[in-house]
Amino acid sequence: MNIYFLVEGKSTERKVYPAWLAHLLPELQRVNNYNNVVKNNYYLFSANGYPSIIYDHLPNAIADINANGNYSYLVVCLDAEEVTVEYREKEISECLISQSCTLENTQIVVIVQNRCFETWCLGNKKIYTKNPSDNPLLTYARYYDVSVNCPELMGRYSEFSTHAKFHEAYLKELFRAKNISYSKSNPGDVIKSYYLEELLKRVQNETGHLPSFQTFIQFCNMIKGKLLS
Repeated sequence: MNIYFLVEGKSTERKVYPAWLAHLLPELQRVNNYNNVVKNNYYLFSANGYPSIIYDHLPNAIADINANGNYSYLVVCLDAEEVTVEYREKEISECLISQSCTLENTQIVVIVQNRCFETWCLGNKKIYTKNPSDNPLLTYARYYDVSVNCPELMGRYSEFSTHAKFHEAYLKELFRAKNISYSKSNPGDVIKSYYLEELLKRVQNETGHLPSFQTFIQFCNMIKGKLLS
């Protein structure tokens, strides 16, 4: 069992996914070169953004995987941003068709972070400050309470040009209220096991929340079962 992870972010996902995988799938060992996989390994490549992850790096990854011949899964992790999960999935499918890209003995799994990676991180209820008194967090909380409502359904506050920018700003303010910090280059507590555990609790207790995060967890659970069988 070997897995190739192709992630969008140039810094956040490159740091967080290995930390989370170490917790969720400790049976898998990371390698630094895609050709070094042997058994129960994974390789992670950061595509440094959209649209290059789809139109440049995905075809390249498929070519490398086919040449290697020792991968069970190719997992593509990217943001939905301003479109739907279904739109992004269709975009990937159409790109593969247009570029005649086909995986020979490997299954592709697409994880669309809806709206972005920071949206998932808003699901940690313990990071939420009850009754915030300072702006802009107070304004954000009045607009949408992510401790009660699904973060993936949160809209775009008017002063932000995209959903993703608002969700990132909201997360930063929640961290700041706890006297800790978050940035894409330094995700801080997000890489820690307690943070992931809180997200797992959220989706276990509120099964309709964070559906795209649940897709990632379901994949990891499926791989766990295969590794242990």
